[in-house]
Amino acid sequence: MDDILAAASLPPVSSLYRRTILPTSPDPISAIYNTEPITMDDVIIIGGSFAGLAAALQLGRARRKVTVLDTGLPRNRFAGRSHGMLGHDHKPPLDILAEARLQLARYPAIRLVNARADSVSGAIDDFSVLTGDGESLKARRLILSYGIVDQMPDVPGFAEGWGTSIIPCPYCDGFEVADQHWGLIWSGPQSMNQVRLFHDWTDSLTVFTDGHDIPPDIRADLERRNTPVVDGRITEIARHGDHNATLKLDSGPDVAVDILFAHPRNKPSASLHEILGLATVATPLGIVLKVDERRETSLPGIYAAGDLTNPTLPSVTTASWQGAMAGIFAQQSMLV
Repeated sequence: MDDILAAASLPPVSSLYRRTILPTSPDPISAIYNTEPITMDDVIIIGGSFAGLAAALQLGRARRKVTVLDTGLPRNRFAGRSHGMLGHDHKPPLDILAEARLQLARYPAIRLVNARADSVSGAIDDFSVLTGDGESLKARRLILSYGIVDQMPDVPGFAEGWGTSIIPCPYCDGFEVADQHWGLIWSGPQSMNQVRLFHDWTDSLTVFTDGHDIPPDIRADLERRNTPVVDGRITEIARHGDHNATLKLDSGPDVAVDILFAHPRNKPSASLHEILGLATVATPLGIVLKVDERRETSLPGIYAAGDLTNPTLPSVTTASWQGAMAGIFAQQSMLV
C-alpha cells in the first residue's frame, strides 16, 4: 500500500545527478549521492511499497534499468503485523519492506530513490517524471503503484484506532480475533457482503448503521442471521487495549466490541493519473485505475498495480502479485 504525498526533508541535490537510498536503511532517510549522469531508464516505478518493489524485483532480474520513487509512507504503516503473506505471516509490514529493499540491493539495475513524483508527461518510450527535488527523470515505461489513502470520518477516536481497534480486512486480521464480538460500521449495500463473509470467523456480530438507511428486507436478513442492528450516529470511538473499542452513539447506550470493522472512503494518494488523463473505475469506496489483463492502463506504456487498481479486498499478497505482473508485462512490452 504506497503513499507518495509527502517526501522527507533532505538536502538539495543537483538536477544533473540522482539521489539513491542507502540499501541498509529500513527507513529511507539517509542518502548518498551517485555521480552517474541521468540517462533514460527502462522503467520508472512511482510508489515503492509491496506492489512497486515486487515490480522492481522482476525488472531487475530481467536486467532492466529501473528507478523506484517512494517516500516511505505505505498504507499499512498503521498495522503492527501483516498477515496472509506466504513466508512472512505475522511480521510487521515495515520490516518486510525493509528486508525487500535489502534484497533489491543485489541488483545493480535497480535504484531506490527517496522522492515524490510531482508531475508526469510524455508518451510510450519517452516519459518524463519531475520529482519534488526538481530532478527530471526519463523512462520508456511507467508503473504507477502509489496506492490510496483512507479518508477518516470526522469521528473522535476513529483515526487514532485505525489499524488496531478499527480494521478493514478479515483476511488480514480476522484469525487473531476469531470467535470474538465483532462490530461492523455499515457503509452501504456492499456491507451485506461483509456480514456474510464475517460469519466464517465469528458468530457474534453487531451492525452499526451510523445514520445509513438499511432497507427492511436487509434488516430481516440480518435478523435471520442473528445479527443485531444498532441505529444512531456514532459520536465517538474509545479504544481499549490493542483491539477493543467502545462506540458512543447520539441515541442509546454505549456499545463495546472486541474489534470494529469499517470501510471508509479512500482516494489515490497522488493525482498523477489525473495529469495523464487515465481512465478510472468508480467503486463504492472511491475510484481506482482501470487496467487490462496485462496491468496496462488506458495510456500505452503506463502500467499500474496494488491498491491503486484493486476495488475489492486489498492485501499485501494481492499488491505483490499485481506488482510482479506489472513488472513482467512492462518488460515484455519492450522486447524487440
